[in-house]
Amino acid sequence: MMNSKILSKLLLSLSLIGFIDAAYLTVSHFMSVIPPCSLAECETVLSSKYADIAGMPIALLGALYYLVLFFLVLTGSNKHFLRLVVVGFIFSMVLLWLQLFVLHAVCIYCMVSIATTTLLLVFGMLLLRSERIKNAI
Repeated sequence: MMNSKILSKLLLSLSLIGFIDAAYLTVSHFMSVIPPCSLAECETVLSSKYADIAGMPIALLGALYYLVLFFLVLTGSNKHFLRLVVVGFIFSMVLLWLQLFVLHAVCIYCMVSIATTTLLLVFGMLLLRSERIKNAI
């Protein structure tokens, strides 16, 4: 089993990767530029009606989400971290469903975010488990 310090560093790194991905999409949105995407149909996804919530790009919400996660790991607020990651994971699964079954298009940047959130959930649960075991000893 991985120790808490390694898991925390991994969570910080993943949060940073997610933040960079979402921040890039946010900047691209406000510059009215579709990021280059040769492997998928990013333009279809990023210009769809599902790319914004009340005029705010989902990518901006994602950047804030990853930033909050980063600081929750830094402060050791692992229970709050895991709660937020579960919400983010559920939201990511909804967005994945929209891409696959409604838009019939996939955005590689969105898939990076979905993969990042999934890994954050898995490693966050491992961190919580390792802390419970440590506290039980």
